[in-house]
Amino acid sequence: MKIGNQSIETYFILFGLFQYGQMDAFLFVAIVILFSVALMGNIILILLIRLDTRLHTPMYFLLSQLSFIDMIYISTTVPKMMTNFLSNNKTITVLGCEIQTFVFLAIGGTEALLLGFMSYDRYVAICHPLHYPVLMSKKICWFMVTCTWLSSSINALVHTLYVFQLPFCRSRIINHFFCEIPSLLPLVCQDTSQYEYTVLLSGLIILLLPFMAILASYARVLTVVFQMSSGKGQTKAVSTCSSHLIVASLFYMTTLYTYTRPHSLHSPEQDKAVAVFYTIITPLLNPFIYSLRNKEVIRAIRRMLGGYMFVQKI
Repeated sequence: MKIGNQSIETYFILFGLFQYGQMDAFLFVAIVILFSVALMGNIILILLIRLDTRLHTPMYFLLSQLSFIDMIYISTTVPKMMTNFLSNNKTITVLGCEIQTFVFLAIGGTEALLLGFMSYDRYVAICHPLHYPVLMSKKICWFMVTCTWLSSSINALVHTLYVFQLPFCRSRIINHFFCEIPSLLPLVCQDTSQYEYTVLLSGLIILLLPFMAILASYARVLTVVFQMSSGKGQTKAVSTCSSHLIVASLFYMTTLYTYTRPHSLHSPEQDKAVAVFYTIITPLLNPFIYSLRNKEVIRAIRRMLGGYMFVQKI
């Protein structure tokens, strides 16, 4: 079988999010809107944190890193999906699939670890406020971010190199809307059960451990918060932590569902539906959950809008 002038062996075919072609137009419009809103939301939050000196704190530094990661995260999968909506040729080269797999794993792992460090930031700020300038110094913040990027990139590189040296001797059709390891394994014509234990171990380390650390941190934070005599302090702390917990729960629960289940229990339709949450919904919600539930961010938006209106009047 040929596609253009290239052999099918140099390509994979992305099945897409849904089977029925008549839904493509509606899905394309919906995906374009969600993608645009997600990009604009994260870009605005990054610019806001960079331009407002009152937000030059460890908490907002980590938040700006999260927004940057989300921009890359959603851009790794959605543009290809939108292109496929407009084209009858839904192929992706093996190299393109390999790059997409690596970037997706690296960025996803980075976000998982970063969310854990963000919970540590809130734990130190609320439970050990006097030590906060030392425990969350600029150097330590950069060290955290560097560790997340480096460790997740190494993990992604190892998995990507291993998977793509396996023999893909079955159908070249990937029953997914992007290249992801669980969707690639059914195409391999040799036993991958041992490798699946490696995927499970990686998922437990990169996803479950940070999630458990977040739950432990917030259990301690809530204990301290409810011992506060100030109702205002309680409200602020609970608002900040609940925002982080909402984002973390949505991200970790959906990714754990995909990466810690045995291959025999995977369903392509369920995997695609769940993937929508951690590839599109989470990057879309992150800037809005953090900004709309955070009074400091709202004040920064008002200051920026006020300054803009003042300049316009002049």
